Amino acid sequence: MKLLTKALYARTGTALAVAGLMGLALAPVAAPAQTVAVPTAENPFGLPEDITLFGKADPDRRTATAIVNGFVITGTDIDQRVALVTAASDAEVPPDEMLRLRVQVLRNLIDETLKIQAAEAAELEVKPEEVEQTYQQLAAQNFASDPKKMDEYLTSIGSSARSLKRQIEGEVAWENLLRRNIMPFVNVSAEEVNDTLTRMNQAKGTDEYRLGEIFLSATTENRAAVLQNAQQIMQQLQQGGSFVAYARQYSEATTAVVGGDLGWVRLEQLPTQLAAAARTMNTGQLQGPIEIPGGFSILYLINKRQVLMADPNEALLSLKQISISFPAGISQAAAEAKVAEFGAYVQGLRGCGDVDAGAAKIGADVVTNDQVKAGGLPEQLRAILLNLQIGQATPPFGGIQEGVRVLMLCGRDDPKDAGAPTFAAVMDQIEQERVNKRAQRFLRDLRNDAYIEYN
Repeated sequence: MKLLTKALYARTGTALAVAGLMGLALAPVAAPAQTVAVPTAENPFGLPEDITLFGKADPDRRTATAIVNGFVITGTDIDQRVALVTAASDAEVPPDEMLRLRVQVLRNLIDETLKIQAAEAAELEVKPEEVEQTYQQLAAQNFASDPKKMDEYLTSIGSSARSLKRQIEGEVAWENLLRRNIMPFVNVSAEEVNDTLTRMNQAKGTDEYRLGEIFLSATTENRAAVLQNAQQIMQQLQQGGSFVAYARQYSEATTAVVGGDLGWVRLEQLPTQLAAAARTMNTGQLQGPIEIPGGFSILYLINKRQVLMADPNEALLSLKQISISFPAGISQAAAEAKVAEFGAYVQGLRGCGDVDAGAAKIGADVVTNDQVKAGGLPEQLRAILLNLQIGQATPPFGGIQEGVRVLMLCGRDDPKDAGAPTFAAVMDQIEQERVNKRAQRFLRDLRNDAYIEYN
């Protein structure tokens, strides 16, 4: 890491040297004589053999956008990080939103640089093998353990492996700093934990929410600008933008590194304004921007359950899928007749035992799976199946291109009631909340002490 840092400082020095030479070139001073060549067929421009280069040619764009304590952040760095965000969004990003996104990404790159530099100063620099290990894990999750495919994908979207590895380095560096400078000084008493456990047992059966949050801090002076920013983020999310990607880039809470995921919380743990909003939300719904003390929040309801009660999404279902397909070029009338026949067949079933015998008569295919987790099903189907009795089926769904099918419930194993959380789990949750608050102050101090130049 120290060698890498020196190399970056050297690159900064080169850029300053070039700037100095360009300034001299504008001044009316005598230049050293160069050998003048006569234009020929082989040398049509008459280029001298002993030319003087002002700077080093570089095919990549390396224009400095900001210099953070000597470290150069270039336009290319911003482009490649923006590509990671936009690739995760289904909606096309309009030009005005793209400009705002670039500004935010620059802020994030500055914070990332400050974290890495602070870790190096504390002799907690991230080793290259740590970064590579995380990178390999991401490749295994998304590209069947083939890093080359992930390299190719990142290049195809306009980003790079270097950009993603830099982001990984920043996150690991921050974790190292928090582990040494903050976590040892956060104390939670046994009395606090026991009080929380008592309140949870008293709240048994009440609703608990798994929320994602994008938090933007605001002051009296910049409130209007931050609100406008939050409204534009909300608009992009409603048009299909990735909440996780936007949370990682925009949220100022420490949960940004996990895509804004707050985990499971109860309403009394939230600010009054957020609690009121969460109470009215359905799973998958967005709400915001919501003004709270210190700024604005955008909420996303990931899931909902009851405190200390079994989560129905953990139920294992035994299902039979009954489906029919349509030959190419089938007429609308013929397709409708086949669907009507299929519907009559499904309605006449007396349970899962009837399925196989009658399916062959109408040319239906049957697939059985007795290990389907309810939470893994599409939300619309999950809601229907969890309300069915054994032997009942969903309404038909699909179309001519993909075929028409139903799912029949043949069995259901519900999870046992969720037990009370352990003492250690509650203590960890309280500690994390306090670490997050101190981490925000720590990062603010790093910003205040930094020397940053902008182009």
